[in-house]
Amino acid sequence: MTSSVRPVRARRRTALAVVLCAGLTTALTACGGEDPDKGTNGVGKLTAAEIEKKAQTAADSADAVRLAGKLVSKGGTYQLNMRLREKGGTGSVVSKDSTFELLRIGDDLYLRADSGFWSHDEKPGADAHAGGAAADKLQDKYVKVPEGDPTYKQLRGFTDKKTLLDGLLTLHGTLNKGDRGTVGPTRTVQITGGKGEGGTLDVSLEGTPYPLRFARAAGGGIVTLSDWGKEFPLEAPAKGDTVDYGQQLPKTSS
Repeated sequence: MTSSVRPVRARRRTALAVVLCAGLTTALTACGGEDPDKGTNGVGKLTAAEIEKKAQTAADSADAVRLAGKLVSKGGTYQLNMRLREKGGTGSVVSKDSTFELLRIGDDLYLRADSGFWSHDEKPGADAHAGGAAADKLQDKYVKVPEGDPTYKQLRGFTDKKTLLDGLLTLHGTLNKGDRGTVGPTRTVQITGGKGEGGTLDVSLEGTPYPLRFARAAGGGIVTLSDWGKEFPLEAPAKGDTVDYGQQLPKTSS
């Protein structure tokens, strides 16, 4: 009789252990379940500060990136679609009712837009015909922006990888680790600054821990970052497509 009771008790203990193991989600690995970080780059196990540092290091090390989305600042609202490299960039910017293209190779910055972009409010007594003629001359041409022009620094900033990424990848306030999710097909982990008031950054859990999406606080816009490390050509426009306006560009409606 003793020999028949012990196996029954043993089976009960084994069954109970299986039930408990299945119910303890915090002990998946110990119970032989799948590790939620299995197949990832392991960044999800780190603290928020460590994740931010990993993302910044990955971004700094990449030769190129595409940045697309909306940014809201004191200077206005901008819809960007830019491809950036260490020494240049190219892409489009939409500001108010204007759309223009930028191309920078080293310190040489080119701007291309239609005649509507170049239209501007004329001062009383100004020659409207002359202003229209200038806009027609510049339409759809690459205009080399003089380095001394007041808009040069602002426009160059849209093509500067370091300037844009430094502004996007530094979260403010106390860092916190948020939920896991996806950006497109890629699994991500989210970090936030100051309970979300300092911005939110999604970092890839696959391969190199690149930052993939940034949401600025207080409705300051959302941008996605992709094509990390994918090279693209930067070539100066043909002379026939270029206009040298001189020392200062005309005032634009942007």
